[in-house]
Amino acid sequence: MHKILLFGLWPILFLPIALPSFAASPFDRAQATSLVSAGAAHGLLLDIVSVPGSSRLIAVGEQGSILFSDDQGQQWQQAKAPVAVLLTAVQMVTSQQGWAVGHDGVVLHTGDGGLSWQVQLSGQDLLRVQQQGLQQALDVAEQTENAAQSDDLQWLLEDVEFALDDGAMPTLLDLYFIDEQRGFVAGAYGRMFATLDGGNNWVSLGDRLPNPDRMHLNSLLLSTSGRLLVAGEAGLLVYSDDLGESWQTAESPYEGSFFALAERDRLYVLGLRGHLFSSADGVNWQAESAGTDATLNAAVSASGKLYLLGQGGLVMKHQNNGFTPVSSQSRNSFAAGVLLDGRLILAGEGGITTLPLAEQGGAQ
Repeated sequence: MHKILLFGLWPILFLPIALPSFAASPFDRAQATSLVSAGAAHGLLLDIVSVPGSSRLIAVGEQGSILFSDDQGQQWQQAKAPVAVLLTAVQMVTSQQGWAVGHDGVVLHTGDGGLSWQVQLSGQDLLRVQQQGLQQALDVAEQTENAAQSDDLQWLLEDVEFALDDGAMPTLLDLYFIDEQRGFVAGAYGRMFATLDGGNNWVSLGDRLPNPDRMHLNSLLLSTSGRLLVAGEAGLLVYSDDLGESWQTAESPYEGSFFALAERDRLYVLGLRGHLFSSADGVNWQAESAGTDATLNAAVSASGKLYLLGQGGLVMKHQNNGFTPVSSQSRNSFAAGVLLDGRLILAGEGGITTLPLAEQGGAQ
């Protein structure tokens, strides 16, 4: 998600790795279990969520780390994780059922509240799902003699087939599950997939989006009105009113990258250099002043409150029709957070950071 771009890792993510000629079996992090580390809570973490109907918190990040806390973030334990790739996003749909995504096309599932995780999809299996979807769409386009669409689909199909031959691994950046059965995952180069059966089977949606340049899809959100929103690279904003069957483009107010979507009183999208916009419907957007020119990475919306998180320890609180800074006393960039009993529990470069809000003049 946006969560990769935050920390300056993007330029190296998709470069091919040159292996020495004697390397017959390169190390596959999608097939290796995560290493247990006493310092995992202080490593790079890219997402953190509260578990519905539970006091548990779950955070994910580098080397396949999945951490959980049952004492409001004071102590953290590592869950059993079957991969060692960078995990970018996590969501718990119920107290027991949840999913996480990350590099190498990894989709993980838990059925026990985050204590243990299993791989549902990974590596080139995700590309094969995309290949199958593109081939089916191409067959339909050829049968209807839609030459322009056929050419576009053929080009995309050849690109996926090249990636399969080359051993490329896709990157997933975000996910959104509506319930225990219906969910979406999205990521780099315009890839998006959906499931209707809890992740047992997936279909490719990327070719349905109005995204001809295959911009990275950084953030997903289902609004309270039922509109599915996607924000991404180079000002990409698209939406669906039928849960991914068809898509429309929202007129973007900005040409830079968006990293996160959030909803409070309105919908918000945020990104590079402090750019922040709001909308009543997810289609028409207006500029908002975030009070900073630092890159905004994420937002925390809970209990009627909205906080913006960003580079260099930035935390901003929505207050009196504007945003005011909250001192974090940290220079680490934040990628995600949860609001819990007057505190922000934040995940980012330095792992877990707890930010008491009551100590800041009662500004909660």
